Amino acid sequence: MTLTLIDAPRCPYCARVRIVLAEKGLEHDVVVVDLAERPAWVYALNASGKVPVIREDDWALPESAVINEYLEERYPEPPLLPADPEARAAARLRIFRHDEFTRPYYALKRGREGAELEFAEELATLDATLVEAPYLTGSAFGLADVAYIPWLIRARAQLGVSFEPFPHVDALLARLAERPSIAAETALVAAL
Repeated sequence: MTLTLIDAPRCPYCARVRIVLAEKGLEHDVVVVDLAERPAWVYALNASGKVPVIREDDWALPESAVINEYLEERYPEPPLLPADPEARAAARLRIFRHDEFTRPYYALKRGREGAELEFAEELATLDATLVEAPYLTGSAFGLADVAYIPWLIRARAQLGVSFEPFPHVDALLARLAERPSIAAETALVAAL
């Protein structure tokens, strides 16, 4: 089977899938899409025209969180979800609630008044979570971390957000920067 990622380098949702593919060491082809001029064939793979989309031969799957769950089930090694059912459910819940984090991120990116404070509140929530466990997924790096890290990288690099007031988030970023998958994403964002 041949895996193909329909990708857009600036898209943090695509970054999620790039990170999982790298973490699992999965060979794959990449087709880059210009988000400003999406080709018609992208809509054939995903009616919304959004990326990422993963293709495996003639089968296609959109939506980064769903793609990453699929990759986790199809290619279980190394595992990116905890073995314990409760911990796995908690990680999935964190992924499910990701929009609560990205809404203020995008408001900040657009310069909406009050968004800086709203985003800081979300960072404080993440920081408090990281007091209890070293990763957003729990005791080990996994899919919940992957769900948030692309926005954290972009918040720092593109929006100038300081994580100094959030020492546990800052420490997480420092730890994750040592992972080749995250280092590659950080370098990609720096080049945008």
